[in-house]
Amino acid sequence: MADKSIICKDCGKEFIFTEGEQKFYKEKGFENDPVRCPKCRKAKKQERRPSAR
Repeated sequence: MADKSIICKDCGKEFIFTEGEQKFYKEKGFENDPVRCPKCRKAKKQERRPSAR
């Protein structure tokens, strides 16, 4: 496996899906590559999480 360059579907910026991340995804049973960069992934996760206030 080699590093992959992917375009984030939210912000349109390019990010690298490293070989190590690919191995992790495979170990977890994920079949699809990520479609969002780490920053957008984190923001999306925060949106889904209910407010702790």
